[in-house]
Formats: sequence, structure tokens, C-alpha cells
Amino acid sequence: MQEATSQVPALHLPMFPAGVDTQWETTNCVVWNDRERIAEKQELIYEVAWIPELGIWRRFLRSRRKTA
Repeated sequence: MQEATSQVPALHLPMFPAGVDTQWETTNCVVWNDRERIAEKQELIYEVAWIPELGIWRRFLRSRRKTA
């Protein structure tokens, strides 16, 4: 008896849906590093996008790194 299989073609979706206004914001601030128990300067990079289904702007933290 042969097992039935189906193959679904891979979808090629754009990284961001069409019509969505996406931008990047960088914020420099001092944050507490609990591991090292010190306050340090960090650069936080946010993706800011309009969410049409909710009718609001949303900010997503995408990257953070220690600055000198």
C-alpha cells in the first residue's frame, strides 16, 4: 500500500507586506546590565511599522548593543 503525499509549493512572501510603512529608529540610552551589575550605554534599534488591522503604530526591538 502506498502512502499518499502532497507537495505544497513554497510561498515567496515579501519581507514586509505591500502598503506597510516601515521605518527604523535608533535610541541611545543608559540601561542596567544585571549580569555585570553596572549601568552601561547601549544603542537600541527598533523596527517601527503601521499595523493596518489594529490601526496603530507598533515598535519592535530588533537589536541592541553596548556603545563606548
